[in-house]
Amino acid sequence: MKKLLQISLALAAAVSASGALAQDVKAGEKKIAMCIGCHGIAGYQASFPEIHRVPMIAGQNAKYIVAALQGYAKGDRKHPTMRGIAASLSEQDMADIAAFYEQQAKVPAAPESVPAAPAQVAELLTKGACISCHGANFSKPIDPTYPKLAGQHADYLTVALKSYKTEKNANVGRSNGVMAGQVKQFSNAELKAMAAYIAGLPTEMATVPQKKLR
Repeated sequence: MKKLLQISLALAAAVSASGALAQDVKAGEKKIAMCIGCHGIAGYQASFPEIHRVPMIAGQNAKYIVAALQGYAKGDRKHPTMRGIAASLSEQDMADIAAFYEQQAKVPAAPESVPAAPAQVAELLTKGACISCHGANFSKPIDPTYPKLAGQHADYLTVALKSYKTEKNANVGRSNGVMAGQVKQFSNAELKAMAAYIAGLPTEMATVPQKKLR
């Protein structure tokens, strides 16, 4: 686990060093027209690579949003729609959009303690060393380039986790050595069980409906 944590921190430091642009929340609000058609509709479902609710991003860490967008733009995260959108954004656009979404959710901070996982799920989470990066309550990751997970849609989390297991597919998959190594230990059923527990935790994220295009 210690070695995993060291590798994760090194990767996070590299991402942080590459994304130090000033962020402008008001500018970001004017750049989200391509985002709100999915992320601004509560309960909206995507159908690729399978049916699942799109993730809540309001209240998510800004540095993580930037890292995710960079991943889509570079093809490290394979998703045709998201790659097309991310590739159209400048680094400044990404920084501004991320800043806007980080502060958009007006929800209380997640509590310091959370309900304990069922014994079998707790064993899986320990095996995956999940809290070593994402935090004991899954809302306070050890680095802001890592995502908050608590309360995120279970079906999205399951799809995201499975994507790290996907190889040699031009349109599906995520390239991340640490996550791939962890996720490949588990069956899809086990990933679904972990996702279900995490999704039921108190969250700092939300989907904020948008009334009109900006």
